[in-house]
Amino acid sequence: MAFKLNPQLSTGAAIFSYCTDPSQIEGLAWLSCYLSTGKHMALYWSVLTVLALLAVTGPAALAFGFGGASAARSRVAPLRWFGKTYIALVRGVPDIAFFLFFVIALDQGIEYLRHKALCPDWDQPIRQGNDFIVCQAAKMPLGNSPQWVHETYGFALAVLTFAIVFGAFAANVLYGAMRAVPREQLETAEAYGMNHRQIFRRVLVPQMWVYALPGLGNLWMVLIKATPLLFLLGVEDIVYWARELGGSKTPRFTDYPHPDWRIWYFLALLVFYLIFTRISELVIARLMRRLTLGQATTAGEAQRKAA
Repeated sequence: MAFKLNPQLSTGAAIFSYCTDPSQIEGLAWLSCYLSTGKHMALYWSVLTVLALLAVTGPAALAFGFGGASAARSRVAPLRWFGKTYIALVRGVPDIAFFLFFVIALDQGIEYLRHKALCPDWDQPIRQGNDFIVCQAAKMPLGNSPQWVHETYGFALAVLTFAIVFGAFAANVLYGAMRAVPREQLETAEAYGMNHRQIFRRVLVPQMWVYALPGLGNLWMVLIKATPLLFLLGVEDIVYWARELGGSKTPRFTDYPHPDWRIWYFLALLVFYLIFTRISELVIARLMRRLTLGQATTAGEAQRKAA
C-alpha cells in the first residue's frame, strides 16, 4: 500500500561525475552534489506526486460532491437519505480518524473478498488476534508485483480517500449553491414547459456555479494544505522527506554531513505552498469573473457598471 523507493534512489550517489569524493569538493560544487543525491531526487519526485494527487483528487472530489448534492436534493427518499447521510457522516468525522480507518478497512475488505474467491480451501481463521491473515494470492498488491503496481495501488487509495473526504464538503457547498439559485428562474423554466430533468441540467446547474465557487475555492485551499496527511496512507510525501533530509547528519551515516537544516527545508516548503496557493487564488478569481459576467449578482452588476 505504501510508495516504495527504487533502491538506487536510496543511495547517497549524486548524478554529476565530479561528485565521486564529496570530501574533496566545497562551495557550489558540494551543494550541487548534495542536492542531486538519490534521496533528494525522491524529494523532487514527491513534489510531483503531490501535484498529481491534487490534479486527480480535485475533479474526483468535485464528482463525489456533485453526486452527493444531487442525491441530497433528490425526490426519491432513499437516495435523498443516502446523500444527506454521506454529507453528515464524513463531515462529522475528523479527517485523520477517517484516513486511518477507511484505508485499513478498504484494504482489508478487498483482500477479504479476494481471499474468499481465490482461496476457498483455506481452513484457518482470517482474524487471528490482532493479525489479519489471508492467502498470498489474495494480497493487494501481490508480493511479487512490480514496483509500479505497488505505487499505483497506494496512489489510488490516496486519491479515493481524499476524494471521499473532500467530496462530502464539496457536496455541502454545492447543495447550498443549488438552493441559492433564485426560485423565480426555476419557475420560469417550468412555465416554458421544461421537465424536472431539463430544469436541473439547463438552468439549475449552470446557475449554481457562481454561488458555489467561493466555497469550492476555500475547499481547494484546504485540500492543498491537507496533502501532508499523505504520510497516513504510507506515501513518503514532501514533508516526510524535508524532515528526513533536514535532520543533522554525521559522516558515519552520510557522505554529505551537515547540521540541523530542517528550518531551511521547511522554509522551502512554506514558499512552495504559498506560491501554489497564490496561483490558485488568481485562477479562482479569473473563474469568478467569467462566471459572474452577465449574471444578476453583486459581482456581475459590478462588472456591468465597470464596462
